[in-house]
Amino acid sequence: MSTEYSGSGDPQRTIELLWGSQQRPKRGPKPRLTVEQIARTALEVADAEGLAALSMRRVADELGVATMSLYTYVPSKAELIDVMLDTVYGETARPEEVAGGWRARLEQIARENWALYHRHPWMLQIATSRPVMGPNLIAKYDYELRAVSGIGLTEVEMDSVVSLVAGHVEGAARRAVEAAQAEQHTGMTDEQWWAVHAPLLEKVLDASRYPTAARVGAAAGATYGAAHDPQHAFEFGLQRVLDGIEVLIQARAERPGPSGP
Repeated sequence: MSTEYSGSGDPQRTIELLWGSQQRPKRGPKPRLTVEQIARTALEVADAEGLAALSMRRVADELGVATMSLYTYVPSKAELIDVMLDTVYGETARPEEVAGGWRARLEQIARENWALYHRHPWMLQIATSRPVMGPNLIAKYDYELRAVSGIGLTEVEMDSVVSLVAGHVEGAARRAVEAAQAEQHTGMTDEQWWAVHAPLLEKVLDASRYPTAARVGAAAGATYGAAHDPQHAFEFGLQRVLDGIEVLIQARAERPGPSGP
């Protein structure tokens, strides 16, 4: 499974596409397509068949136009992927009021991102260390930062907290999507796989040699009915991440203020 990289297209054209700042010709026929229409069609392909099925030719075929005509709107697949990402970033719900303080706000954000990855699993095939600087990403980032604004963290700590939560969600979602795809490709659920493999492992595993692995593995297998439970991993990890953030916030609250004269 190949990896795509966000931010790898032409910077000027990407910004123009994301922010709609490209000047349209004043004369000539009205454009047949829009960038939004092209991006939506690309999303349909990626959602249904994965990122490997996405190409400029495939999108052009879906739109019923020649491939070369598509390049007059979007210069390459690299810019198209950036537009696709920024489009789906606009899907997350952003309620202004979330009862429960910063912890509930971060939990709501985590669940929105978890759901986003499940709606668009192709997102996990795109490396975003160079983020898409589009309006939807900026709005999403601003909203997520406001979840921890005014609670005693520095600006860098606020960014780090949001990134920490996002990183946990991405990792947990990756395992969950992989599990779902394994079922699709093999025709066997995790529970069915475990039912076959667990008895075979018991026959060859020397529990006295690996006592901890045998004890814990048996307990986990009995609980999950599988070797791993992606939903549990997401929920358990999220609460532990939030616990750690709470320790940081409490430490910042206990910092002595500036001394008097």
